[in-house]
Amino acid sequence: MSILVRFAKAAALFAVLTAVMTWPQVAHLSTDGSPHDDVYFNMWRLGWVAHALARSPAHLLDGNIFYPEARTLTYSDAVLVESAVAAPLLWMGVPIVLVHNIVLLAGIVLSAAGMYVLVSKLTGSATAAVTAGIVFAFVPYRFDHYMHLELQWTVWIPWTFWALHKTFETGALRNTVLLGVFVTLQFMSSVYYGLFLVILLPVSALLLLCGSSVGEMPRRLRALAVAAGTAAVLTAPYLVPYATTRHSVGPRPEDQIAMFSARPSSYRAATTTNYLYGERSAGIGRPERRLFPGLLPLLLAVVGLLLYSSREGIMYLIALAIAFEISFGLKGYTFSFLYAHVPAFDGLRAPARAGIFVIFFLAVLAAYGQAALERAAAYRTRRVLVVIIPMLLLLEYWVAPLPLIAYPTSAPPLYAWLAQQPPGIVAEFPMPQPKVFAGVEARFEYMSTFHWMPLVNGYSGYYPASYINRLDRLRNMPDEAALENVVGDGVRYVIVHTSLYRVDGGADVIAALGRHSRFRELGRFDDGFGRAVVFSAR
Repeated sequence: MSILVRFAKAAALFAVLTAVMTWPQVAHLSTDGSPHDDVYFNMWRLGWVAHALARSPAHLLDGNIFYPEARTLTYSDAVLVESAVAAPLLWMGVPIVLVHNIVLLAGIVLSAAGMYVLVSKLTGSATAAVTAGIVFAFVPYRFDHYMHLELQWTVWIPWTFWALHKTFETGALRNTVLLGVFVTLQFMSSVYYGLFLVILLPVSALLLLCGSSVGEMPRRLRALAVAAGTAAVLTAPYLVPYATTRHSVGPRPEDQIAMFSARPSSYRAATTTNYLYGERSAGIGRPERRLFPGLLPLLLAVVGLLLYSSREGIMYLIALAIAFEISFGLKGYTFSFLYAHVPAFDGLRAPARAGIFVIFFLAVLAAYGQAALERAAAYRTRRVLVVIIPMLLLLEYWVAPLPLIAYPTSAPPLYAWLAQQPPGIVAEFPMPQPKVFAGVEARFEYMSTFHWMPLVNGYSGYYPASYINRLDRLRNMPDEAALENVVGDGVRYVIVHTSLYRVDGGADVIAALGRHSRFRELGRFDDGFGRAVVFSAR
């Protein structure tokens, strides 16, 4: 059976399992998603890339938020691979909520199917490969980050290690180039995972080299050099804009990194929605620090290490230990060194996300354990194992029904009207207070996909100084200085969302704009929240 056929069959199996494990998502694909602002952000990113590719590819990274800043897509992960998958669907008019959910779930399905291909090669056991795929696809980490599109796209990690093993086996140019291509694709799917991968992959390759004979060493070193060169050439154009942005925004504060670094207790914490462990985890877990891999994978990994003699198994064990240590951030040694000495790592807010590599390596070791049990067991016992182990794993990871909320699938009247107006810069109020960047900015950002005008608002992983300064200048809106700042920013459309004000529906803002000689009311519309009043700046 060819590798593509095996991959396709595995993808079909894991598509069914993903539908079950994320229920009722599949029943609400076109309307619902995780209740988190990042879902709005995901849809904006997918929409912007499709919009820019069709109209102005040279400005692909210049998203329409945080006007007048450039390269705004690089304030977070640009998710170019996910967006390339989404773009044809969006061009065909498929609703963006549906496209988002397809791409999100595809990340889980394809990651599991890739793991199946890797593990079936390593162990020769299709059933052990299914086990590894389940561990990689449905651990609590996945559900803790269900709102993070790029963190579901671990698609290329198994393929990278598959290509690494093939490179060592054959030394063929095709496999070495594929190794570099897969690293690049992982970077372009998730910068976080790309950066962790370029640390853990060379370590893994070095460990494999230690078992090479003297005669094999030169060939394998040349092959790895070709792979590294391929990855460097392909990722450089993508990473250079990020380096420019990093220079302007600076490193992450150490206290922020500490907040999103793993603790020993993180590896005992599941999501609070987990059927078996949720209640126990409520007191020890928090977002970004729910890394419990399940008890059964740990037991299987121990069995694999004891009973399955494999040089590759030792490699995966050592790599697991390193990933585990990285996840502790500045409380560990590896990430502290990388933060201080390697560019880009000081921009990573959440070292705990290295925990997915702990899961990846553990899944491989667990598969070795199942393969060892299958070899040692009698035929009837084997048949029981291949049914019981996946069922127990799915029970350990069970969270359904997944909490979901509905998202707007079409433009509310305000934004449908705005899309028909002459182009201009848009400012939407209320804006957050300085240093409080969430709120409804993500929703404003998503609504801009219906008109694509420049927006002074924004929501992302980083916030440019110009945006922070604007929030400070507008903190006393609607005093005279704030109104003049709006005009000075070149804003053409000022939108006041009355239902989003805690007091008096923004009546003072509307009254001040109505009295001011530089503003004229254009109309009142349903904005999807309630009512909004739109002014133009003269």
